[in-house]
Amino acid sequence: MDVILNEVDKALKKKGLSDAAASKLAVGHPSLIKNFRMPRSGDKRYNVAALEKLADVLDLELYFGPPRETPASDTDLVLPSKANPDDFSLINLHDVQASASNGAQNHSENVISSLAFRKDWLARKGLSPDRTSLIHIKGDSMEPTLHDRALVLIDQKKTTPTARRMFAFREGPELFVKRLEKPDVNTLIISADNPDYPTRVLTRHDMNMIHIIGEVVWTARDI
Repeated sequence: MDVILNEVDKALKKKGLSDAAASKLAVGHPSLIKNFRMPRSGDKRYNVAALEKLADVLDLELYFGPPRETPASDTDLVLPSKANPDDFSLINLHDVQASASNGAQNHSENVISSLAFRKDWLARKGLSPDRTSLIHIKGDSMEPTLHDRALVLIDQKKTTPTARRMFAFREGPELFVKRLEKPDVNTLIISADNPDYPTRVLTRHDMNMIHIIGEVVWTARDI
C-alpha cells in the first residue's frame, strides 16, 4: 500500500474533489495526482514542492521526522505530555481569511481556536501574545513565500511599512496580505511576490483607505 496515495484518496473523498480538480487547485494543471499514480521503475516519483501544495489543498500535513503525538482534536493544539504549560502562550486563531490576491471580505472575526507558542521564542521575536493573532491566507499573489491557505502570525504592534515587509491590512471592507513600502509620507507601494500581480502605487488621498493591522512575522517558519 502506498501511504501517501492512501491519505490523498481519503482526503479527496472527504473534500469531494476529483484527482483533476485537486491537482488543478494545487499546481494549476489537472495531471499531478495522475502522475503520482503512475509506476516509475517499480515505484512512485513524488515532487516535494508539489506535494506540499497538494497537502494545503487537501488540508493535510506534509511531515518528515520522528513520530509525534497526535492531537486529541482537530482544532486545539495539545502540548506534549512532558511539556510545561507555563513555558507556552496561546495565540488566538481568528475566523478570518486575508486575501493574497484581489481582496477578501470576512463576515466573522471570531476566535475559533488557538495554538501554543513557546514564550522564549515569542520573547526573542519581540512578540506580545495579547498583540499577536493567527489568520489564514487566501489566494496565490504571495507565492512562493506564502501559499494559498497558509497560516500566518500577525504582530499587531508593527504597523509602519519598512523595507517591503509583508503586512495584513484593510482597504475598505476587504482584508489583504501584501508587501508594503512607504518611500515618503505621500506614497505607499503595494506589491506581491507573484509577478502575475501588478504593483500598486497609492498617493496620499488613496492612502487614507488603508488601515494596517500588523506585520506578518511567521508562517510555519520564520519569514
